[in-house]
Amino acid sequence: MLGLISLVFPEKGIYLGERLFIQYPTFTSLFFEKKPEKTDISKIVALADAEDKASETATDSLPPIPLSTKDSTVKLNTSIQYKNATKSAMANFFNSLANIGKEEKSIRILHYGDSQIEGDRISDYLRLKLQSQFGGEGPGLISFMPVAPSVVNKISWSPGWDRYPVFAGKDKRVKHNNFGALAHITRFYNYAPVTDTTQVKSAWVKVVTSKNGGPKAAAYKKIKLFYGGAQTKTYVELYENGTLNAADSLLTGGNFNIKEFNLNQGALLQEFKFRGKDSPDFYGVSLEGNKGVMVDNFGLRGSSGTFFNQINFGQLKQFYDYLNARLIILQFGGNSLPYITSKEQADGFGNYLKSQIVTIKKLAPQASILVIGPADMSIKVGADYQTHPQLENLRDAIKRSAFDTDCAFFDMYNCMGGRNSMLAWVEQGIGAKDYIHFSSGGARKIAVLLYSSLMNDYNEFARKK
Repeated sequence: MLGLISLVFPEKGIYLGERLFIQYPTFTSLFFEKKPEKTDISKIVALADAEDKASETATDSLPPIPLSTKDSTVKLNTSIQYKNATKSAMANFFNSLANIGKEEKSIRILHYGDSQIEGDRISDYLRLKLQSQFGGEGPGLISFMPVAPSVVNKISWSPGWDRYPVFAGKDKRVKHNNFGALAHITRFYNYAPVTDTTQVKSAWVKVVTSKNGGPKAAAYKKIKLFYGGAQTKTYVELYENGTLNAADSLLTGGNFNIKEFNLNQGALLQEFKFRGKDSPDFYGVSLEGNKGVMVDNFGLRGSSGTFFNQINFGQLKQFYDYLNARLIILQFGGNSLPYITSKEQADGFGNYLKSQIVTIKKLAPQASILVIGPADMSIKVGADYQTHPQLENLRDAIKRSAFDTDCAFFDMYNCMGGRNSMLAWVEQGIGAKDYIHFSSGGARKIAVLLYSSLMNDYNEFARKK
């Protein structure tokens, strides 16, 4: 009966209004059409597994393990790409790593991305390996209200808190553009004028750190609270495992205030308690040590990475300078792809992203920038999943924007195996069932290949230096 329906159903489908479209597989596609071939990813997976195993057996005193495969095709597809042979795009970052002992404070890697990295995925492995190799403690800058739970931190908050983002479109409740480095604000009080009769409100946030991210990530020694914009003083108390560590008040006004707390118990549970007639704009809280490498995960669900021009440039520069940002990773494109139907639109996104990169380079000239292209994304065509028809055009446009601004580029699409590779990743349980995201195991494999490529290039830089 279903086969008979396929004989009479219109091949182009039936439109029921502007938003509803019904399509049915044709008889040919059901019984005679050749199915999309799954890409063979066996060498990619074997390479990732070998690198992961090799890095686990290496000691902290040994240099990072180079890519061990002898397959030149695999090595090419899992390598960072550069505009020129000198690989100057990463020189600032590599030079900072090479001279890490001379740095007065930690150097930071800011990993911006969409839902592919939320929950600290990919970033956590980079942090684990880099802190083991070059020193450093803590998971870095996190939000009081993260979009997704992290493998390192579990955060809970009292009723009344709200998030005010700019990363997926500016929140219209916010009349300014001081959104900080995380591209969003959290508050425990709504924006409203403060009067003598305004009620004093209390709020709390609990931060629990696990050792899932490794001993270094859980060994932070201080907490820095970034805030601004409050109309009145806010009183804050910090507790470690239930014991009061410090009590003080936060400043009013400003858009880049920092309150630092030194930890003395090595506790993995911190609780902030706030009280005031108005809430500051909280830009984030940093869990960190004194020196070494920090890797901050900014997983921004729904974002296309085109928000940097909407943040106060002066404030953003203060953040990048203070954080000592030496590498900024931009991993976007997946959220724009569903709306791209032509090469011209893909090129348009690339140009828009290029303008964001130009802004970042002006605000953080000391930082290298690594642009990561989108992963393979499948859409359903008839009865089968296939790579989105505009994915390669989008990948190429993003790569051009990287090279035009002298940034490095990591081709995640080719690293996965190229066209229709997501089908094979899903089949092996390392891709999610939505045919868009990685599973946790898949994210780990991508992180291993990215880290290995990064360290290969760093080792080459260090030898030449």
